[in-house]
Amino acid sequence: MSKKNLHIPKPQPEEFPDYAAMYIKLPADDGRILEHLKDQIKKTEEFVNSIPANKWDYVYAPGKWTIKEVLVHIIDDERIYAYRALRIGRGDTTPLPGFEEKDYVPYSKANDRTVKSILKEYETVRKATLSLYRSFSEEDLLRKGTANNYVYSTRALLYHMAGHELHHLNILKEKYLE
Repeated sequence: MSKKNLHIPKPQPEEFPDYAAMYIKLPADDGRILEHLKDQIKKTEEFVNSIPANKWDYVYAPGKWTIKEVLVHIIDDERIYAYRALRIGRGDTTPLPGFEEKDYVPYSKANDRTVKSILKEYETVRKATLSLYRSFSEEDLLRKGTANNYVYSTRALLYHMAGHELHHLNILKEKYLE
């Protein structure tokens, strides 16, 4: 089996916390998660580039994020989950802290950025995630660790990242662009 086309089945419920099920259920259940994540780069870029310019600052309710803030949130979340995957996949048993996603948004300065710069960062982070996961053995993917007081396997973190992106893209389509 090629590392490039590594088959990674969906994680079992004991590999992730209950709250993560909403994300983990979204990606296809065919084991081709790395291929899907690679393909998602182009799909996400095409989707984002199709959004009318007058929508970039739109929020559908008070206190919600702009489209640019949502996109940078997806990037930040993937970085953090990939870091967790690195630590757990490499056998680090140190419990990892949580993070407060809402605190990141004002410091991201997403609304001051161009869409092009956000998409470039998104692609860079995604390629790094794919590279990391291609370095893992099947044993590494099943290894478990603790993050934010929850048990995760390395592969569950991957499916979480994929599903988290799909979740937010669905919200953009449903609440921002209708």
